Amino acid sequence: MTAAIAALGMTMALAGCGGSGAGDGDVTLKLLAADYGTNSDNSSEKYWQALATQFEAQNPGIRIEVKIRPWKTIDTDVATLVKEGKAPDIAQIGSYSNYAKQGKLYSADELLSIPTQANFLSQLSEAGKVNRVQYGMPFAASTRLLFYNERLFENAGLTGAPKDWADIKSDAEALKRLGVTTPIALPLGSEEAQSETLMWLLAGGGGYTDTADGSYSIGSQANIGTFRWLQKDLVGAGLTGPVAPGQLDRAQAFKAFTSGQVGMLNGNSALLDEAKRQGIKVGTVPLPGVNGKARSTMGTTDWVMAFKQNNHRQEIGRFLDFAFQDKNVLSFVGQYDQLPVTYSASEKMAGDAKYADLNKFLATLSASELFPYGKNSWSTVAESLKKNIGKAVEPGGSPSGVLGQIARDAAAAEASE
Repeated sequence: MTAAIAALGMTMALAGCGGSGAGDGDVTLKLLAADYGTNSDNSSEKYWQALATQFEAQNPGIRIEVKIRPWKTIDTDVATLVKEGKAPDIAQIGSYSNYAKQGKLYSADELLSIPTQANFLSQLSEAGKVNRVQYGMPFAASTRLLFYNERLFENAGLTGAPKDWADIKSDAEALKRLGVTTPIALPLGSEEAQSETLMWLLAGGGGYTDTADGSYSIGSQANIGTFRWLQKDLVGAGLTGPVAPGQLDRAQAFKAFTSGQVGMLNGNSALLDEAKRQGIKVGTVPLPGVNGKARSTMGTTDWVMAFKQNNHRQEIGRFLDFAFQDKNVLSFVGQYDQLPVTYSASEKMAGDAKYADLNKFLATLSASELFPYGKNSWSTVAESLKKNIGKAVEPGGSPSGVLGQIARDAAAAEASE
């Protein structure tokens, strides 16, 4: 009986490897993470170093070596390290599927305790799967809302947020008559065109993929109709400001909004915080659909993944179980205006008045649609969108032709997997 109990205890300790021991000898885990900060004072390095110090104090024999890279280079930095045979143990970046399909990653259930893995918001954990196995662990999420400058709206005689696309156009026309530089910003430049595009496609009843089978549907009639409207009713009507949408990056548009030059644009929680610091009175509402409420909104998440190369499965699992504790999740998202990726942290955020602004975005996360992260082809498709989608709204441009080309790029990328 004693032997059976001992054997059962050993089995339970090994199940959910995040709860297992640190192994023999001292281990250094190499962690490479993206920088969410805007300067040295609020760099993500401070968060990760503090988290590492706390973890090391509780786990003698495991050391965390933290390195932070800017978002513009981190995906390339990790790819280079992997190619050179120097993969980090843990990477926090934008995409995981390519590494999963190459067999380079531990699955989540090889690393995390059962309670930790089960605590991820379901649509985020589903987005982290390849062939029904979760490799990508969501780290921080965000959604988008339509922002409008309440003071400019009042000065233009407008009351309340737009409720459909006809309202968006008429409100933008009123702002233009007022002399607003950019009645509605449409940033389709290379910085984050894939996000702005998906927001409008979802509002128009389309999207990047077919909801039935997950195949790409970029050239659908719904998507073409959305871009024809943007081209004719917003850009063609002179409502999107002096910079062509294909040349306008998100950072430029955000800066113009916080300086009072933009009437409306799609924004995230970080923009809301910055706009308030600049004294902009902001109203927010989910981007409406053609005739009213949209079917869904856009959501995004960034990913944590663990590489097999250094054989540190148990130690990685222990650290990630620690990192996904509520206090640590809420500490990060609170500092960087992100949304939590777990049920328990989301519930705590929703019940805390100090997160009132973030809760506006949290309320839309459960109904949001994410990028097709699990497709190895997604990075190629995203690059095609960044390069080409702005052409769809140019004067004389062909929305059907541009979307058709991106759809062909997507088909070719899928075929090469």
